[in-house]
Amino acid sequence: MTNAHHRPARWLVVLDADSTLIHDEVIELLAEEAGSRTEVAAITERAMRGELDFEQSLRERVRTLEGLPVEVFARVGERIRVTDGVPELVAGVQAAGGRIGVVSGGFHEILDPLGERLGLDHWRANRLEVRDGVLTGEVEGPVVDAAAKAQALLFWAADAGVHLSQTIAIGDGANDLRMMAEAGLAIAFNAKPKVRQEADLVIDRQDLAQVLPLLGLRG
Repeated sequence: MTNAHHRPARWLVVLDADSTLIHDEVIELLAEEAGSRTEVAAITERAMRGELDFEQSLRERVRTLEGLPVEVFARVGERIRVTDGVPELVAGVQAAGGRIGVVSGGFHEILDPLGERLGLDHWRANRLEVRDGVLTGEVEGPVVDAAAKAQALLFWAADAGVHLSQTIAIGDGANDLRMMAEAGLAIAFNAKPKVRQEADLVIDRQDLAQVLPLLGLRG
């Protein structure tokens, strides 16, 4: 372990998880296990377009998961497909003295093993309440919403000694906009029209290694 962490980092890159870091919407994979995928997909779509308050929509979707056994996390975890270029992005940012974090309206139960496997510096998500090995259909603690995503970026930047002008936020949905507004560089990835409009840059190819040249690093 070097003392690199005590020196200010060069950059902080913060990504959204669902449809950005990974191809999937985890809540929809969980809903498939619960038999509520169609209902949940419709609520997700409305929330992403900004028609529904994110917290409300998340709670509504999670309610449909009531009664699922915790074993479902391992099954869903195996189905998750990491977006092309993520390992290259993580390695490139860290090799250049930067840090990389993920903040998600999804769930720790799925993101924890993923974060460890990918070697992320930070991650933050919601927790699903479990009682007696079964999901209650509730979220534990405050919901990670647009404001919480922006706060995570600010907190991790302060922690790393990174000036906000050296932060990069990458997202695709309405609840990423606050975080993207705080960041020095906002990148819309595979994004909804409103997000593309407000971002500094738009990446349409499903490959996150394309962020590296934007930081002056080789892709």
